[in-house]
Amino acid sequence: MPNISPDTNAQPTPDAVDAVVERYEALMHRLIEGHAPDFTEVGITMAQAKVLYVVMAAGELRMSELAARLGIGSSSASGLADRLVELGLLVRHDDPADRRQVVVTTTPEATALMERFRELNQRQLRELLTRLDPDELDIVDRSLEVLGRAIDRSNTSTDQRETPS
Repeated sequence: MPNISPDTNAQPTPDAVDAVVERYEALMHRLIEGHAPDFTEVGITMAQAKVLYVVMAAGELRMSELAARLGIGSSSASGLADRLVELGLLVRHDDPADRRQVVVTTTPEATALMERFRELNQRQLRELLTRLDPDELDIVDRSLEVLGRAIDRSNTSTDQRETPS
């Protein structure tokens, strides 16, 4: 297990970060493996779910921006979006500011589907947490608080970079 120092100015080593990421990936693989039937009944691929999540978080996105956020080519993003349009989960329309651009938004059906994913994830997490003893549950709770603070620090540093001096 990586050494966790109380010194908030100290930075973890890349090896320590890699070890935690590997443990997280292994955990996620085991969770998905154990609940594959629950996720397959939802009826979309993980790549499609990722598209829905990204579009839903943004509200609406130009196809070029969707491709950039997913780190894939425009044709791949377009193919994923096309399938989600066919499933009634995305809507494509012209960007009123620039008719050459295509914008995608989610439908109410997509919102309901993503809520179902959230409920599956919550149920899975609850089942897992009930198998912990109270001290272990406290460690998980404190760990989530620590990760929340890291997000806050990340958001603060991003805001400072974007704010002109």
